[in-house]
Amino acid sequence: MTSITGSIKKYLSFVKFAHTIFAMPFALIGYTLAVSLDEYNFSLRLLSLVILCMVFARNAAMGFNRYADRRFDALNPRTSERDIPAGRIGPKAAVFFVAVNVILFITTTAFINRLALFLSPVALIIVLGYSLTKRFTSLCHFILGLGLSLAPIGAYISVTGSFSLVPVIYSFIVLSWTAGFDIIYALQDDEFDKSNRLHSIPSSKGKKRALLISGFVHFMTFLLVIFAGIAGGAGYIYWIGAAIFTGLLIYQHTIVKHDDLSRVTFAFQTTNGVGSVLFAVFVIFDLLIR
Repeated sequence: MTSITGSIKKYLSFVKFAHTIFAMPFALIGYTLAVSLDEYNFSLRLLSLVILCMVFARNAAMGFNRYADRRFDALNPRTSERDIPAGRIGPKAAVFFVAVNVILFITTTAFINRLALFLSPVALIIVLGYSLTKRFTSLCHFILGLGLSLAPIGAYISVTGSFSLVPVIYSFIVLSWTAGFDIIYALQDDEFDKSNRLHSIPSSKGKKRALLISGFVHFMTFLLVIFAGIAGGAGYIYWIGAAIFTGLLIYQHTIVKHDDLSRVTFAFQTTNGVGSVLFAVFVIFDLLIR
């Protein structure tokens, strides 16, 4: 039992399971948007399947990222203690872990509906393919955002079997929000990326311009939050959550400077994690009391 517990902890650390908090709240928003419609009802079974899909897809994506980047992680002082370069998990074990989660993800979508199953390979191509994009484009931050943006629309499709405008807007919120904070996170590796021919906005544009670009992208997030509220006929509770979320977006840009990256990790993990959870709580509560 001790060895099993240790293995679980090891793999949870391997995929940074706590970071699931970034996209999971938006999946719950997508699910609630669907079940709040008159023709659909809450289903604990379906909600559980949506959550499992989120977990399996993210595990596969993060595991593949760690496998694909193992050589660069070993060379980078900031990442050299990650599980594969540190020898805690072998490359073959990482590939096996990814394969298991890919199979579990596709299998789970089969229990949801035909459209979810049909789109599952597309989702996997996006979330796994992100890990290779730094090798050829500085737009990699937006590919990451695209991967996470599947959460709200995917959850909505799981219930309704169809697309709709409002959950798509939430997907664009996730895309721009993620891309913006990933640009900030990438500030830490701009010199390493340059020297190893890896692409990112900080390495191609410099720290100052990267922060300006991140700020502009997050301004687009703010506009999309406004658009989602208007398109969805949101009540005052939504707008309180939107104000908090926007405030945290602004806050992370005040604590990270091009010449002081000491609070990048706090901005990346804490600010965005808290922001996504609080925003989801207010959005879901607003939907439920209508």
